[in-house]
Amino acid sequence: MYGFNVTIDATMEEAEEKVRAALAEEGFGVLTEIDVQKVMKAKLDIDRSGYKILGACNPDLAHQAIEAEPDIGLLLPCNVLLREEDNGKVNVGFMDPVAVLGMVDNPQIAEVAPIVQGKMKKVAASL
Repeated sequence: MYGFNVTIDATMEEAEEKVRAALAEEGFGVLTEIDVQKVMKAKLDIDRSGYKILGACNPDLAHQAIEAEPDIGLLLPCNVLLREEDNGKVNVGFMDPVAVLGMVDNPQIAEVAPIVQGKMKKVAASL
């Protein structure tokens, strides 16, 4: 698998607030935000439930990865997906850094990936 997830009983807005706070606790900031629901409506006039992708980054760990592998930016930042379910709950999915960064044949990246994964799993567990 390339990710792991948790489902929480919250609105999209509440879930996003919780996710951002939990990411911050682990040293991550959100660099990018893609509101797929709004894009689909604006570009294709399709109404869909909430679906938002947050690009999370831990600056210290990102710096280590970039120093070790300059092209690692092709695999960064770590995506966190908030997906509204039919039952009103929100599924929060996390890119698995070990799975994704495992594509890179570099021992320094192999050292950083589990650290990032551990932090993301702490975020998931805190929700």
